[in-house]
Amino acid sequence: MVMWILIAVLVAGVVLLGALAVRLLGRLSGLRRAVTRLQRRQRDAQRLRTGAEQLQNTLVELERRATETQHRLAIIKAGQDDESGKHSLLKAR
Repeated sequence: MVMWILIAVLVAGVVLLGALAVRLLGRLSGLRRAVTRLQRRQRDAQRLRTGAEQLQNTLVELERRATETQHRLAIIKAGQDDESGKHSLLKAR
């Protein structure tokens, strides 16, 4: 009789362990999907970061060119004759 009780307890423990294992495996597939989504988001974020760096470099170059253009425009305006509106270099000819 004691042997049957021990066998019943052992079988109940194995069944319980099996049920917990099935639940755990079910959660692992969900975790795997979540990891895949996070990796995709990480790749997207890296692409955005690279694009933002390129945009920043473009803006720095554009700012440099705008400053250079303003400087050239100031030089041109400084050489103009107020009366005729012509550049002083053209007047010398």
